[in-house]
Amino acid sequence: MTVSRRNLIKAGMAAGTAFIMPSILRAQTSPDDARTVRWVPDGNVIAFDPIFSLSAAQHALAVFDTLFGLDSKGIPQPQMVEKWGLSDDKKTYTFQLREGLTFHDGSPVTAADCVASIRRWCQVDAGGKLIMARTKDISKADDKTFTITLTKPFPFLITSLAGQYYLAIMREKDASRPATEQVISNIGSGPFKFNEALAKPGASFTYDRNEQYVPRQEPPDGFAGGKVVNVDRAVWHIISDQQTAFAALQAGEVDFIQLPAQVLYPMIESDPNLELELINKAGADMYLRMNCLQKPFNNVKARQAMLHLIDQEATMLAAGFDPKYIRPVTSIFGNSTPYSNEENTEWYKKGGDPERAKHLFQEAGYAGETVLILQPTDWPQASNAAQYLANTLRKIGVSAELAPSDWGGVEKRSSNKGPVKDGGWSVYISDWSDSKLGNPISTPLFLANGEDAFIGWPKNDEYEALRAKWGEVETLEERQALAREMQRLAWDFVGTIMLGQSLAPIARRKSLNGLVHVPSVVYPMWNMQKASA
Repeated sequence: MTVSRRNLIKAGMAAGTAFIMPSILRAQTSPDDARTVRWVPDGNVIAFDPIFSLSAAQHALAVFDTLFGLDSKGIPQPQMVEKWGLSDDKKTYTFQLREGLTFHDGSPVTAADCVASIRRWCQVDAGGKLIMARTKDISKADDKTFTITLTKPFPFLITSLAGQYYLAIMREKDASRPATEQVISNIGSGPFKFNEALAKPGASFTYDRNEQYVPRQEPPDGFAGGKVVNVDRAVWHIISDQQTAFAALQAGEVDFIQLPAQVLYPMIESDPNLELELINKAGADMYLRMNCLQKPFNNVKARQAMLHLIDQEATMLAAGFDPKYIRPVTSIFGNSTPYSNEENTEWYKKGGDPERAKHLFQEAGYAGETVLILQPTDWPQASNAAQYLANTLRKIGVSAELAPSDWGGVEKRSSNKGPVKDGGWSVYISDWSDSKLGNPISTPLFLANGEDAFIGWPKNDEYEALRAKWGEVETLEERQALAREMQRLAWDFVGTIMLGQSLAPIARRKSLNGLVHVPSVVYPMWNMQKASA
């Protein structure tokens, strides 16, 4: 599920948040608090359907189950699937569901539900689209069994089913909706039920333990294994003010802050009842994208200039990240994936190379065009990075301006492919889960197919031909070799520029234990428990 933290969670801030003072939380306490976990997420909930919006991934992880889950090493493991098999010609996959799967309304999960859910997911997920391009048929064999029949082998199919978009298994009648229409019924088969009666948009959302859920027998491992729920209720409190959230954590009125402000780290570490814990050791990579359709970045030399200009360490420090939790990123495959490599990374230089950047802008024919940088004012680190970048560009003679807005405004404007004078933009800053950079099939950041690509719309046909081979090679060594070829081209046409990797510990009360470690910015709510529960 970054996945981008911006796409998954921060978008919620655009919908507006409510300040929840600790006294309000005190008023909500009840005798069952020992079995209730109170959680402060990084943003609001504005979408409930993970196929309709990536921002719904955290919600979906609790409410919906999926066919395969990635373990802590990024390897897909059966979740709702009991067993699966592949035909001798490697074209037909057969899946059998495990026993005890039921939706929250009491109806059984059937193969027909899975078929409809897969077909809907394939409309939005890049890996799903590749599956459909090779698919002859997806159909149920009986109530517990379904098949995917391909026109040619696709070794990456199982990994794709645990892809970028969360493949939430929904009821057939819900999954029959187009992917462009949000499903709002919130009837899944996952370990938690969404409590609609207690939902207070902008203030809090409540999730109750699904007593009918039958977890797998394996121990939890990343997003795989048994999803055993040890509490009766989890409540997300939307607290936009970090001091208020910290006061609530100290008072025991919340148990967990997903993204505490870095200025609070010393106080958290000095409190005997609190602890910082690094759940996501892969972290997130902050990056920028340029509008490749408009001047000056429609010229590859201007994009190469930006690559040489960036001083990753200085940018991350200026953004406000703790120096203990930052690292440079020189591979398009991130730092934590098995495909990270050093091919064509000679551009990386501590301190950047502003003189080389200035020369490349001149080669690009830069003629004073405004470089408009989208500045998300409700994401402090990205806002700071945008200001630092603007100043850095001005120092080499580039006319850089900022377009400040909340994240909702950034998302809206970033979809405009036109020039700045028509409401377009030049530079977009966001971040992505480092662990997701090992999947160039499903991760939109890897696409370089022009106007059908991710924000920025880079185009390189030779690179795309290599990316298309990813799903066809079978061994790790073959993919690693392919990764090096892809990176050689990627750092030449420059569709993405890395600004650096950051790690972000969560803050929790020491009475809360059992949090599952995952290489993601979305966190499981199963397995956790309170010492007094």
